[in-house]
Amino acid sequence: MRVIRKRPDQVPQIVDVENTLEALQFEVDGWIETVTFAEDACVICNEEGRIQGLPFNLELMGILFFGTILIVGVDGENFTDLSDAGVELMMRELGA
Repeated sequence: MRVIRKRPDQVPQIVDVENTLEALQFEVDGWIETVTFAEDACVICNEEGRIQGLPFNLELMGILFFGTILIVGVDGENFTDLSDAGVELMMRELGA
């Protein structure tokens, strides 16, 4: 699925990630946690990023994120491609 990946100290990238639990856990280097910020999008991050001492990534919507994050589309309870409008909005928001 098409997502935005933002690693600490790097610019965000539009990438394709397999839509499986294992692939998402690999991307964020641990158990996943979701933070919903829109009806059709959410952030996937490492559930224990701060506890594990992962590097600070960014503050988004007043939430501090540590380690790599993914911004993905949401359709009901399923992760999906981020929409074109979502990609454009989030890349602008992330300063890319």
